Amino acid sequence: MSQTNKTRTTVDIYGKSYTIIGEENVHHMRMVASMVDDKMRAIYEANKSLDTTRLAVLTAVNMVNDYLKLQEENQVLSKKLAEKEESDNND
Repeated sequence: MSQTNKTRTTVDIYGKSYTIIGEENVHHMRMVASMVDDKMRAIYEANKSLDTTRLAVLTAVNMVNDYLKLQEENQVLSKKLAEKEESDNND
């Protein structure tokens, strides 16, 4: 990743400020941070005894789980689409 393609922004996640750097635009980076913040707060509401480290790990596990489910769904839909396209081409 070249230096010219990097975007830097400051975000707030769970009451702490972080400077994040990425290739995406600022809006995208802030949306990601907002989703992490929302997930952390939701998990904390379900278990208020969690310390910040455990809360962060559970948030990461939950978000990766969501990501994997979406990947699997995408694979199923892509396969169905390919089958439909092949069926349409054979008609």
